[in-house]
Amino acid sequence: MSGSIEQGAGQARGNTHILHFLVRIPRPMEAVWPALATREGLAAWFTPVDVLEPRLGGAVTLRDVGSGRVTAWDVERVVEYTVEGGGRLRFHLERDGDAGSALRFTHEFRGGEESEQRWRARFERLIEVLEAGP
Repeated sequence: MSGSIEQGAGQARGNTHILHFLVRIPRPMEAVWPALATREGLAAWFTPVDVLEPRLGGAVTLRDVGSGRVTAWDVERVVEYTVEGGGRLRFHLERDGDAGSALRFTHEFRGGEESEQRWRARFERLIEVLEAGP
């Protein structure tokens, strides 16, 4: 089984844009979580991480995105980063069948358009990294 990426409808509210994706990953949540919530995991598919305090309210600096705070933290389920200039990035994991995971992703940001194609490419890389596994 291979992963898949489904894009939800993008939304705009004034100057605020919201992108939604559903990414199905043929790996258990426990294997996916480190890719979303650790410096090494995020760097492997998304962006280098200069600072990540893994807790609610912890500091975070995503090199190509910005600096801010961890605004949601539910171990192996939900992590959300809110960063200056980069908006809010929310990763919500759910079980998908016996051995898979469904990642519901929301990116809420202001100003210029964040490329839907760029996120699709990032999620393709995430699936590749996780399918390669340890």
